[in-house]
Amino acid sequence: MICLTLLSDTSILGYINKGALKIDPFSSECLSPSGYDLRAGFDLEIPKGSHALISTLERVELPSSIAGQLFIRSSFAREGLLGSFAFVDPGFKGQLTISIANLGLRGVWISQGERLVQIVFNMLDSPSSHPYSGMYQDSRGIVGSKRDFQ
Repeated sequence: MICLTLLSDTSILGYINKGALKIDPFSSECLSPSGYDLRAGFDLEIPKGSHALISTLERVELPSSIAGQLFIRSSFAREGLLGSFAFVDPGFKGQLTISIANLGLRGVWISQGERLVQIVFNMLDSPSSHPYSGMYQDSRGIVGSKRDFQ
């Protein structure tokens, strides 16, 4: 049986105040009952039928005991945007690159600083013995795929 413990707004603030979880820049207006709304790092229009990458305004740092899941905000989903989001591993540090496809009937404009995706924090049953230290660590801005294409 899988049992996830999601952090509440109170717990998120507690971890931020202790310095164990970092979100920079942090805005209390982006804190939701069970997560935090990450904002768009720049202005972007996604034409209908196309795909784009956008980075978050915020830089996040997760401790070895917390993982993150990303969800597109429902207003954007209602306009036809779908996201493909990877799990944010414990130990990750950096800005997040968000992959978005527009399946809607018109182009969608995203403004810099607009709340785009929610990150929900999951408490692990014990701290990871191998926190993330992969090739996307300390990402800044949009980071494309680093797969080996050869």
